[in-house]
Amino acid sequence: MGAKARKAYKGQGMEGIFAKFYDRNAKGHMMDQYLVWASVLKEIVQGDARLLELAPGPGYLSIELHKSGVKNITGLDISESLVEIARGNAERAGASIKFVQGNAAAMPFPDAAFTHIVCTSAFKNFSEPTAALNEMHRVLAPGGVVWLSDMRQDVSDAEIDGYVRNAMKLKGFDAFMTALTFKGMLRKRAYTKDGILGLISETRFEVVDFKQFPMEFQVTMRKGAAGR
Repeated sequence: MGAKARKAYKGQGMEGIFAKFYDRNAKGHMMDQYLVWASVLKEIVQGDARLLELAPGPGYLSIELHKSGVKNITGLDISESLVEIARGNAERAGASIKFVQGNAAAMPFPDAAFTHIVCTSAFKNFSEPTAALNEMHRVLAPGGVVWLSDMRQDVSDAEIDGYVRNAMKLKGFDAFMTALTFKGMLRKRAYTKDGILGLISETRFEVVDFKQFPMEFQVTMRKGAAGR
């Protein structure tokens, strides 16, 4: 099999103080990115969608999508701590979003429950990526769409440094440690274009769009109208 059906890395939820730190970092340095993603998704996700966000973390993207008019949103995260944080963030924002704890490779949802699935910056961490894709296919309604964005494995050190400095607006030690995390731990788990498309080709999804940017790729997949 050309792509990995199971990664050696055992994805685990970010809990306790680590989840709280991630929430503070996301709120302080990722909001512009969430707004960019939300703007892209407005062209894909209509207001009457039944949307699932996988690995929503502290929930800020789902909150932005709710503000844009998507009212039926569910978030599924493996981290109990982040689920609680996301619920609190949504409540403070006045957004009625259902956040639940669970594994993307074994989702606690019935077949055809959603019309759209969104996942950003997390798929590389899934220890069972093929199982997760198959679960996405199962819980999607016929004709449903998945929009997946994640870090490119072939991103350069210079592009990472630029992203941390210009997009995240980090400086000093925080910038150094964040760039080091991207270059060391996260880049190793990420996918190349051939890697992610090869993995998707082993599923029943049809790829309808693929874009690459200096830091990330964005791929849109569709489940066949007949449900196949």
